[in-house]
Amino acid sequence: MRQWLVRHAQPLIAPGVCYGATDVAADEHATLLTARTLAQALPPGLSVISSPLQRCERLANCLQRLRPDLPYETDVRLAEMDFGCWEGQRWDAIAQVDYERWLAAFGSHRFGGRESVSEFMQRVAAAWDETQRRGVDVVWITHAGVIRAVTLLRQGVRRPEQAAQWPREVLAFGAWCELTT
Repeated sequence: MRQWLVRHAQPLIAPGVCYGATDVAADEHATLLTARTLAQALPPGLSVISSPLQRCERLANCLQRLRPDLPYETDVRLAEMDFGCWEGQRWDAIAQVDYERWLAAFGSHRFGGRESVSEFMQRVAAAWDETQRRGVDVVWITHAGVIRAVTLLRQGVRRPEQAAQWPREVLAFGAWCELTT
């Protein structure tokens, strides 16, 4: 089975702002360029699943217009992590003590009563497990956090408890990778 992980294009938000679950649009021109390149690269007959956030769903729509053989569906499990009270704040404006609280309880800390890393991982793992059971080639149009979560799932890590476990590298905006599972 092959799986493509596609990251949305550059979001239209100021650099350095935490925007995880915030539904911001992506650059339209970059989205179209990504869709065109992706349309040429993907084989026929794939199942395409997109995060419902507009920066991903717009890419899925553009891809479908270019490749009608690749209809898509949305799956909320592919949405980015919800940073709760940090959403919309500049990362450098978040108090150091708040970062320290997160790092001290990396897996279980909930941002303003929202989602913890462990809850996020469980959500992504449920989608990952379903994809593995189906055993069909698939494209996920998603976010950096989801792609990092898949990196951990492939390593057998389902509940990262320390920030050092979280992958640092991530795909660039509008980039993708192909996995063989």
